[in-house]
This record gives sequence, structure tokens and C-alpha cells, in this order.
Amino acid sequence: MKNTKIVYYIFTGLLSAVMLAGAFGELSFSQVAVDQFVHLGYPLYMLYILGTAKFLGVIALWQNKFPNLREWAYAGFFIDLVGAIASHLFVGDDISQYGFAVGVLVVTIISYINFKKL
Repeated sequence: MKNTKIVYYIFTGLLSAVMLAGAFGELSFSQVAVDQFVHLGYPLYMLYILGTAKFLGVIALWQNKFPNLREWAYAGFFIDLVGAIASHLFVGDDISQYGFAVGVLVVTIISYINFKKL
């Protein structure tokens, strides 16, 4: 149980850091986020929606009162990451463009598996 908690907190911390960084970049309309959305063909107003959802998802991961809300946050992160990977594949990008998202997806899955073991 102790090892499960350690792994859970490490991977959930990594996931939270990445999602908060993404939320900050999207909500501040960083040039990287804008360029990425233009490249993928998405409207820029989606930056507000995804940035807000990521920020709220991180809060949901760390609260203990509503376990279903945490499940929804994991589902939202999973959908976001699979959608990002698929978007890059659809526009013909190579692994260098979406490899980070694949890595974060693995981190998300490991965090979720360990959450379910707690």
C-alpha cells in the first residue's frame, strides 16, 4: 500500500504539473499554444475551454470529497490526450509532434491505476 501511494503521488503530481502548464499556456494564449491550434485547424476560442477544463480537472484530482468527480477528471484528461494524438495523426505529423502527449497519456494511466488501488 505504501508503494502504491508513493507511485500515485509521483505520477499524479507529474500529471498535475503538465496539465497546469498546459492550462496556463492555453489561458494566456501563449504563442506556442496559438501556433499549435492554428496548425491543427482548431478555432482559438477552444484555448479558453481546454485551459479552463484542465485547471478544473487538476483541482478535481486533488479533492477527496467527490470520488466520481476525480473519475471524470481522469476521463477528461484521457479524452484530451487521445484527441491531441489523433489530431496530430490526422494532419500528418510525425511522432516528434505528439510523442509528449503519448508520454503524458502513459503518466495519466499509471496515476489512474494507482488511484484505483488506494
